Amino acid sequence: MKLKEITDCLENFAPLAYQESYDNSGLICGNYNMEITAALICIDSTEEVIDEAITKGCNLVIAHHPIVFSGMKKFNAKNYVERTIIKAIKNDIAIYAAHTNLDNVYNGVSAKIAEKLGLSNCSVLLPKSNLLKKLIVFCPEEAAERVRTALFSVGAGNIGNYDECSFNSKGTGTFRAGKRSNPHVGEIGKQHHEKEVKIETIYPAFIESRLLKALFISHPYEEVAYDIIPLANENNRIGSGVLGELSEEMDSMEFLHYLKKKMTADGIRYTSLTPKKIRKVALCGGSGSFLLEEAIKRGADIFVTADFKYHQFFDAEKRIIIADIGHYESEQYTVELFYEILKKNFNTFALLISSINTNPINYL
Repeated sequence: MKLKEITDCLENFAPLAYQESYDNSGLICGNYNMEITAALICIDSTEEVIDEAITKGCNLVIAHHPIVFSGMKKFNAKNYVERTIIKAIKNDIAIYAAHTNLDNVYNGVSAKIAEKLGLSNCSVLLPKSNLLKKLIVFCPEEAAERVRTALFSVGAGNIGNYDECSFNSKGTGTFRAGKRSNPHVGEIGKQHHEKEVKIETIYPAFIESRLLKALFISHPYEEVAYDIIPLANENNRIGSGVLGELSEEMDSMEFLHYLKKKMTADGIRYTSLTPKKIRKVALCGGSGSFLLEEAIKRGADIFVTADFKYHQFFDAEKRIIIADIGHYESEQYTVELFYEILKKNFNTFALLISSINTNPINYL
């Protein structure tokens, strides 16, 4: 199987356009035309993981965290990042990472935690905005269905759990073809009246180039009349964290023990317990302290995440319980997510989950 088939599958689920500006998700090293025999899935692509890939005959490592975050000018094995990249290239092993793009998509990293905790009625905790645009296009009635189908086929018209969404209104378009034109209908030099349909549909901004290509191919007019409007709407399928509910409320300490067991955490740092029971749970895989105020605003009883600093714990102010379970612990089930995405699309492809615990933190 070509590497590009695998990366396309992952990016259809978690488009690179949804990664944060500081991130470096995508193909870290390798060639998209490589033939991949087997893939090793991990949280961190360390030297030890590359050794494991070599031993197990895997020439692709799929990691959550990018091994390279910023530009590298020299490769002289002076640190673990350079040594890992050198070893991977020397042994013809590709490294791919899906990090904050996998965090930000619906059914991504945080949703996997929610699944482990048995939460229901889940939604994105902090949806992102300014990711959507609206396309308005005018076409003859006889071509409207063809144009709509073409737009939907490349990803337009998705709203929440609905797809193929559009608004259509009928009217009359007028135009006069010039001497150098080749009109689909009408005559050169004469004003023409045509019964047309105005099609309106939304789309994620990152698909714009392929959307316009589909539009121009499917539309019969020589000159296509269309408008593109940026939207400030929140995209409730893209964003940070998850808010969900337990099937039955729990006492605070009961929930913390439940959380520790489900997330196989060696320890949980938490703030003062509040008297109310736990029912509504906010969570975020990885470093989620920036979501605390949103969790409080959304009425969560507890916020489960990682990497809170000492002074940030004071911000709970007994309005909510903060439960810091550790960075690695919060993202450990991401390997299962990778496995499920790829197995669903390539059920005969050799996929292995790394047996190495790459957590750099130990507990006494």
